[in-house]
Amino acid sequence: MTPIPLALYIHIPWCIRKCPYCDFNSHQSPNELPEGAYVDALLADLASEMPSIWGRRLESIFIGGGTPSLFSAPSIERLLCGIQALLPFRPNIEITLEANPGTFEQEKFRHFRQAGINRLSVGIQSFNDKHLKALGRVHNRAEALNVTQIARNAGFDNVNLDLMFGLPDQTIEQAMQDLQQAISLAPTHLSWYQLTLEPNTLFHKQPPILPDDDLIADIQQRGQALLADSDYQQYEVSAYSKAGFQCRHNRNYWEFGDYVAIGAGAHGKITQAHDFSIQRYQKYRQPADYMKKALEGTARSTQEFIAATEVNFEFMLNVLRLRDGFELALFTERTKLPVEQLEQGIQKGIEQGLLVRNGGHLKPTALGWRFLNQAIALFLGPK
Repeated sequence: MTPIPLALYIHIPWCIRKCPYCDFNSHQSPNELPEGAYVDALLADLASEMPSIWGRRLESIFIGGGTPSLFSAPSIERLLCGIQALLPFRPNIEITLEANPGTFEQEKFRHFRQAGINRLSVGIQSFNDKHLKALGRVHNRAEALNVTQIARNAGFDNVNLDLMFGLPDQTIEQAMQDLQQAISLAPTHLSWYQLTLEPNTLFHKQPPILPDDDLIADIQQRGQALLADSDYQQYEVSAYSKAGFQCRHNRNYWEFGDYVAIGAGAHGKITQAHDFSIQRYQKYRQPADYMKKALEGTARSTQEFIAATEVNFEFMLNVLRLRDGFELALFTERTKLPVEQLEQGIQKGIEQGLLVRNGGHLKPTALGWRFLNQAIALFLGPK
């Protein structure tokens, strides 16, 4: 039976400043980052996770945050070397580092490349100085425009740009200008997504005025056409790539692969080898608590197994985000359960015009893509 692929997510929680829309576990950076102590904690944390993943190899690593590019290249290199001493890497492993334009220094990023990072994901969000200020970003338009050239000069040929639309007081023309500017920089991948007001954020407590639903729909329609005309293939709800540059790490999430997670507040999912039950867990969120617990081998703050009645929904919640759908055999590969478990939901989806099946392949229809939450809800278990 095909083994379930394994990825590693690493969370580095510090930022120069907390953005008002951000609901990730991020904290304003102290004057001196505890890089050495935090890398020690990460490696201790991974060592404590090893019993559940013995004998497996890593397909991808994603270092997210926060702003991981605040760390020095020697710290990142020590971290990657320590990981490889514990877990073997697949050939041509994808290793992504998140970065923000305000942290870009060409020499530093050259050293990141030499340390083993081979993909950058850069949080641009907008090229409009007014919108960047409204979003609380610490960089400006000029810094954003320099990112891809600095990355290429440092040796990176795989760069994602994160870009938002639906910003406070944003017009459709401004949204298209942002997107066209991003395309002109020729990144290999674009994450283009709508700003949403998440709980426990400043924007949720003090909501800005955002474009209405009709304008958002117009922005999406025009933007998707522009991306397609520029040879960016939409392969997931908010992910667009040039041919051969889909994000392998994120595809592993959407295809219900396993991912071990280390770092403050990180979430993991591991399928148990002995009985194929699926466990989710989270690490302690506060950096000081996390570092202490990780060194003690007890960094998990919560852990639970996915109930058998919820597996169908959890699987479909991920795979139906893929624009081209998936092979139904993937359900058995990832869960070790018979695909017949999905049949009732599939039939309802076909009857409602939300899903289409072609042999062993299932995908959302145009209507299903528009009402994706409705399609996914067909696979909810009994209350």
